[in-house]
Amino acid sequence: MTDTKLRVLILNGSPREMGNTALALGEMEKVFAQEGVEYETVPLGRLAVRGCAACGSCAKTGRCAFDDIVNELAPRFEAAQGLVAGSPVYYGSVNGTLLSVLQRLFYSTRFDKSMKVGAAVVCARRSGCTAAFDEINRFFTISNMPVVSSRYWNNIHGGAPGEAAQDAEGLQVMRLLAKNMVFLMRSIALGKHEAPLPVEDGPRVWTNFIR
Repeated sequence: MTDTKLRVLILNGSPREMGNTALALGEMEKVFAQEGVEYETVPLGRLAVRGCAACGSCAKTGRCAFDDIVNELAPRFEAAQGLVAGSPVYYGSVNGTLLSVLQRLFYSTRFDKSMKVGAAVVCARRSGCTAAFDEINRFFTISNMPVVSSRYWNNIHGGAPGEAAQDAEGLQVMRLLAKNMVFLMRSIALGKHEAPLPVEDGPRVWTNFIR
């Protein structure tokens, strides 16, 4: 296995393409470049992306009925070994555009996401980071994806564009996050040659609370 086979898809949910979220993701990009990991950063914040319509057509076609950036991202996500989702914090939550993309991307794609590595990155002026951080991580933990951590929650602080450059701790958290992500992706790739991936014990069981 060579490092060039490792790919990371980075989603930037901020409408400010050169804002603080991009600054945080940029720290990760530097590490990926140093480690020889391929990455692609996709700015989403200014796109017109609607939410899921619960039409169910993706179950038949494997594609979202709304033919937009979500369907464009699907093959790139499938080819990647890691996914980074970055967002500013709005009212203690993830940017609405990014949230719509993630909901539709994860639901409409039928490929197995097991052991793809996921990392959430959030940015706020003051508070709300941990709530948004948890919100993004739920997409990974429902998809059998290992979640990458750092020495602190994966957040950075700044209000005005570029202000996060003053958050020395936050920047360091991002760099270590990227290093941990590379290590985990490499370890999983190497492990696949030594041992089979974990599998469920029989067909998947589906239940709900009314039957």
